[in-house]
Amino acid sequence: MLEFKTPTLEDKEQLKLFYEHVDERSCELTFANMVLWAPHYQVEYAIVNDMLVLHTKNNNTYSYPLGDGDVKKTVEILIEEEKKAGRKLVLHGITPARFERLEEMFPGQFTIEYDRDIADYVYLSEKLSTLAGKKLHGKRNHINRFKENYPDWSYEPITEENIAECAEMAQAWRVENGCDDDPEKHAEFCVTLNYLKHFDELGVVGGAIRAEGKIIAFTIGEKVTDDTLVVHIEKAYADIQGAYPMINQQFVQHCGGDYLYINREEDTGSEGLRKAKLSYRPEFLIEKGNACLKEN
Repeated sequence: MLEFKTPTLEDKEQLKLFYEHVDERSCELTFANMVLWAPHYQVEYAIVNDMLVLHTKNNNTYSYPLGDGDVKKTVEILIEEEKKAGRKLVLHGITPARFERLEEMFPGQFTIEYDRDIADYVYLSEKLSTLAGKKLHGKRNHINRFKENYPDWSYEPITEENIAECAEMAQAWRVENGCDDDPEKHAEFCVTLNYLKHFDELGVVGGAIRAEGKIIAFTIGEKVTDDTLVVHIEKAYADIQGAYPMINQQFVQHCGGDYLYINREEDTGSEGLRKAKLSYRPEFLIEKGNACLKEN
């Protein structure tokens, strides 16, 4: 029987070795994202056949094995593990490219069901940085209005000197957005605070916008592949016109220059969030879903 354990920050050095083998741009494929969301989704991990496998207890699904080992053999071990428990193996977060690999290894043995709500939005870094072109003129207008209203604005990287201010701003954002009445929003708020609390340990990058002497927006991101930076956290005061477009653009300008793409994660099925993410004209979406082993 496989032995799974809850991931913690103490596991970083061991697990980071597996994340060096990530070859897809999905937002889940980073150590920080995994370890901070693990308590909410009841995620545990095991090293199976020299590969990292995550198990999500709340829906009993497994991740696609990560590492440079034998993927087919590792999946076969998972199939047997679930068979002993009287269940069929279900793999989560499966992209079309990964399903294609599953098909090569297990022809016709898996079905796939994609979920539009968890598709990642991926943008060209240059486009988010410049916001050039007619289709993004609205974003430029919001930024110009922000600069007119707050001529003293400034961008600054997140450091030990301003982390406490970012946390205070997150607390105010929590109240404004009714996070205590929404389990998902509350979980995101808790994850946000942990990103700030363990900022240096996690090895993430971040930036903030200051106006009239206080932090009014901040964001946190992490490398997923050599050409892609993921934006995990983005918070701004909604009543400050242009605050969101401003932190979006400034963060990419300061931290996204070495990357071709920026992954701004999924919309979780929120109509407002979907409209906002589409308005930035993504280069492409990363489809993801569950691959389920068929009946024998």
